[in-house]
Amino acid sequence: MSNYGVSLTVNASGAVKAAEAKNVVMVVDVIDMSTTLEAALDAGALKVFGASPDASKAPVTLAPEGIGEMAGRAAKEAGTAVIIISEPRVGTDEERRARASKTIKGVIAAGGVIDAVYPNIGAETAKLGDFSEKVVVAVTDTGGVAYDAAVTAGAPAVITGTIARTIKKRGSAPARAAAIRAISAARQAGTGISVVAASANSLEDILAAEYIMRLIIEEGFTALGRK
Repeated sequence: MSNYGVSLTVNASGAVKAAEAKNVVMVVDVIDMSTTLEAALDAGALKVFGASPDASKAPVTLAPEGIGEMAGRAAKEAGTAVIIISEPRVGTDEERRARASKTIKGVIAAGGVIDAVYPNIGAETAKLGDFSEKVVVAVTDTGGVAYDAAVTAGAPAVITGTIARTIKKRGSAPARAAAIRAISAARQAGTGISVVAASANSLEDILAAEYIMRLIIEEGFTALGRK
């Protein structure tokens, strides 16, 4: 049964439990996955996804190829291409493609086209190319793994959020945008929201997740339903 309130949890395992409760899952990975994707949305990205790197050893069920297929279908239907965000931050495109090969395989299997592969460097990522109307997949440790785990576990919707400034957002604007995004998804799904700090070892993720959770409550989403 879904929890109709707002909750805070950590790690991919927490994302799985939230998904199993049929909550909307928001992944917060400030440095850098969720900030990278917020910047991509600012730059006009059509849709954004997260996926696990090929070699992830997280103790949860992951399906990066399935995420790639979702992204590929979305891009094909919209007549656009897919941008892959991968790691290492400092390295070659070949290294980044190798870590994201399962996701890339899924994109291609669904008829999608890879436009570019960029490093996961936060808000600056949006300056590396043209993100307008593109579908973006961040294949990263922690944030990408948590996103992948939540999708694979059956969450009705998985989104991302950050408190870090981007090209178009300053101050509390990134966090408030994330809160509003989560509320919209939860109202559409008729369920609660679980904000997931991507890593329990990352203080910035935990503090950011708590801050966004408070904004969700301030915006009128409560345990009694939706204002």
